[in-house]
This record gives sequence, structure tokens and C-alpha cells, in this order.
Amino acid sequence: MTGIVDVGGGMRGVFSAGIYDRFIEEGINFDLCIGVSAGSANLISYVAGHHDRVKRFYVNYAQRKQYMSFDNFIHSGSYIGLDYIYSTISNSDGEDPLNYDAFTANHTDFITVVTDGETGEPIYFPKNSIKRDDLTVIKASCCLPAVCKPIVIDGKDCFDGGISDPIPFQKAFDMGCDKVIVVISKPIDYRKSPQKHMPIIKAALKKYPKVFDRLAVRHEVYNRQLEEAIKLQEQDKVIILAPQDCYGVNTLTREPAALEKLYEEGRRCADEHLSEIKAPGEKTA
Repeated sequence: MTGIVDVGGGMRGVFSAGIYDRFIEEGINFDLCIGVSAGSANLISYVAGHHDRVKRFYVNYAQRKQYMSFDNFIHSGSYIGLDYIYSTISNSDGEDPLNYDAFTANHTDFITVVTDGETGEPIYFPKNSIKRDDLTVIKASCCLPAVCKPIVIDGKDCFDGGISDPIPFQKAFDMGCDKVIVVISKPIDYRKSPQKHMPIIKAALKKYPKVFDRLAVRHEVYNRQLEEAIKLQEQDKVIILAPQDCYGVNTLTREPAALEKLYEEGRRCADEHLSEIKAPGEKTA
């Protein structure tokens, strides 16, 4: 059983877009997909078989103020327009609808990682949590604290899944995978530093002290999980897909030329690893 984990990374997720377009072109499928933050949005399009759709969101739609802007923040309290992205554009009657029927028909299991605002613990939402024209769990997984208002699920305030389980390859192994592809959006030698602007973030999260506590150590958790993944790669249990260069793209970058370069880097990275990715279970459609 082969799984894939996408850790997201805001606008650096365009790297994953290049990877998934190459996978779709090659007919590559997986038994399990686990998405964190923007990684969950990338993977849902991949599982639904959408070629080029993820790229359109990063390179085209992200240029609009409704996608992300201070105007959004002033009027709604969220810099990123999660409702605009995952409802207005993505619903059945939207500009670029998700093929929900294809998503549900695909045999691939799907997990969305979200952080519980009260406990700070990860919640692993199953595939059936995603409903037609209701991507609430995806919105929650992408909900950056202090940048976005929390997303409410079953009465719980929820935040970005990367806060509580940044690289959840262990979840994939726990669910039965014997090989896991891990997609990260920074070079493999990158290590996170402590979160900046913590006093401001602490004030913004005064109602959510457990989430703040998780953010305070997130860099340590990410770095430890990455080191563990590298060791597992040496044991042929993990394949890490990482860009060699991010071309200046960070979490909120909207420069089209840089995004195009990072997309092409994703395609190149996929090509580099195609043979070993196809080999484990020959999971080709």
C-alpha cells in the first residue's frame, strides 16, 4: 500500500501542482492521500483527476483581491478568501468546479489534517467529510491563525493542520502504508526557525492558548519529522519530493513568473522520481 503526504506551504504549493500534473499525465494513483494545509487542496484536485486546475489557482486566481488581500482582512477578518477559493470558485456552479463525482469514484482514500482550536491536537478527517459543494474541512486545513478567522466544524473552531502535524507520514504508516511519498515545498536541507512575531500572534490567539503553544514549537516538530523522513528514505520506506530552488516564492507570494518557475520545478522533480514512484505497488491507472 502506497500513500502520499502533501505538507502544503501556502503559495509554494504550486510546486505540488507541477508534480500532480505529471502524475496525472503518467496515470499514477495512490492508495492513500493525506493533505495538510494547501496540500489538502492540491490533493483533492489531483484525486479528482484535474489536470492544470491547481496551477490555475496559484498562477491565475491568486492575482485577484478576493483570493487574498488586506481588503479581505478589513471586511471579513481573513486575509485569505477561503470561502471565495473553496466555495465561490470551486462549487458546482463556480468558475472552476471540483469534479466531486470523480473525487468520490476514485478508490484512493483521503485524509485532511486539521488542528482543533481548543486542544491544539490534530484531527484527521476522512474522505466522506468532504461533501458536494462543501469543502469546509479543506478550508479549515488551510486556515492560518492570525491571518484567517477560525473555521467552525461541528461546533469546534479549527485551524491549519500544519500547526499540529506538519509532516504526517506516520499517520500514513498507521493506516497501513508500507511506502510513503512526502511532498515538501522547501529544499530538503531547509530547517524551520522559530515563528516570528510571536507577541502579535499570541495576542491574536488569546482565545486559543493550545494553538499558540503548538505554534511555539512547530519548527521543532517539523524539523524532527523531516529528519525522521530522511532516515526512512534511506531505508527505502519514504520518497521525499522537494524543490531544489523556490525561486523566491514564500507563503503569500503572487509573482506569476516565480510561480511558473516553481511549477516547472515540480514537473522536473516528478520526472526525476517517476521510476521509483511507479515501482512500489505499480499503482498506475
